[in-house]
Amino acid sequence: MTQKNVELLVIDPQVGFCQSGKALYVPGAEDDMKRLAKFISRVKNDLADIHITLDSHHYFDVSHPVFWVDGHGNSPKPFTPLTYEDFMNGMLRPRFSQYNDEVEKYLKGLKDGNRYVHMIWPPHCLIGSDESIVMPVLYDEIHKWEEESPGAFIDYVTKGSNYLREHYSAVKAEVEDPRDPTTKLNMKLIQTLENSDEILIAGEALEYCVANTIRDITDNFNSSLQKFIILEDTTSEVQKGSALGAAFMADMKAKGIRTCKTTDYSVY
Repeated sequence: MTQKNVELLVIDPQVGFCQSGKALYVPGAEDDMKRLAKFISRVKNDLADIHITLDSHHYFDVSHPVFWVDGHGNSPKPFTPLTYEDFMNGMLRPRFSQYNDEVEKYLKGLKDGNRYVHMIWPPHCLIGSDESIVMPVLYDEIHKWEEESPGAFIDYVTKGSNYLREHYSAVKAEVEDPRDPTTKLNMKLIQTLENSDEILIAGEALEYCVANTIRDITDNFNSSLQKFIILEDTTSEVQKGSALGAAFMADMKAKGIRTCKTTDYSVY
């Protein structure tokens, strides 16, 4: 029997999302990573490649409170939504006026592109911080895979380092910055996945970074979407049972994307 070319794409399996007590902890993510590590141990000889995306932010970032101030010079609280209309009405403004025009373009781009309403999150996955690293239980297992797979190495895909753009999706920013190639569509990763026989999806959080990544990949995919399998016991939601998560899963299943649990998956 000819062996399949199986790719594993793990989205943002970082301490900042997966460890209880962190500002953007996704409930259930620790167990997701344990199940994923156990799964990799079981199927490691069948994996052609492992791709891991890493949320990578500066502290001064358009999605963090420090970037913004209100009319009294105070920064907003985390989890404050900001629409284009809110900005134009003066609800918040950049701490430094030199960013006014760029922020207006960005928020207008979100609105015109029918993307998410901009959210101001707690500072998270800061470059160089302990929150930015891969969860240890998963990190140990992927190193074992590298040791035992000739010529194999983890393909790390960083995202989010442009401090003037939100970057939920692993393959492009919510609004591209024409001056920054890292915000544009990552065709290299998409083409690698297109050349596979099967693409396994895991990571956090289902309704944000997982959803946007898979939507953007499938919107630019020239091969069968039946190649995709979401490992449903390796991903959780920020808000369990959210409408966003349910809509994403319904849309993907309608497109032919499959789902299964790690314990039920077989490469053959």
